[in-house]
Amino acid sequence: MKLFNDTDLFATGTRGTREFDLPDADIMLIDNFFSKEESDDFYDKLLTETQWREYEMPMYDKIVTAPRMISWHQDKKDGIPSGNAPEFTADLNKIRQRVETQIGLKFNAVLLNLYRNGNDGVSWHSDKIDKSGINPIIASVTFGETRMFRLRHKFRKDVPQLEIPLYHGSFLTMAGKTNSFWEHAVPKTAKEVLPRINLTFRRVIR
Repeated sequence: MKLFNDTDLFATGTRGTREFDLPDADIMLIDNFFSKEESDDFYDKLLTETQWREYEMPMYDKIVTAPRMISWHQDKKDGIPSGNAPEFTADLNKIRQRVETQIGLKFNAVLLNLYRNGNDGVSWHSDKIDKSGINPIIASVTFGETRMFRLRHKFRKDVPQLEIPLYHGSFLTMAGKTNSFWEHAVPKTAKEVLPRINLTFRRVIR
């Protein structure tokens, strides 16, 4: 099923590869990393076939349900499943292969986030390093609705915040010291928006 047209809201992007000149960061964006046809197909399959689940997280002095749904997939180690995490599906493996070929690195886990509408988002944070080590390389693929990806420096108030629209089929990498010096967020929006699926590929240290 072809879900997205090339309108102002659902664009594949035409700017090609872009590297951002930021202090303490190594960030690269490739718009149209997947073709529109590929992106439509992956979006439809991931949206309907993924076993999405809600999860709870601490916020201040209480536990709340996160405003998005997730699905975590991880390779087996020496043929042994990694906890309760399902393995990569055929489609996730296809996406992973394209990502690995592009940047020349191997990943053994992926976190899928489903932003169902404008009420879903993620607040300012840096990714946890307990499973991926200090300064992890994170490769991010987006399918569906264009949402804004914001970044801000943790320590330097003189560095302006950055806002990047992540289009249907786009690919973003954060490497080097980015996770140590920058926070990122996907803000909620009052606009009526369709679902967005984001995949962040990671190298889990075991």
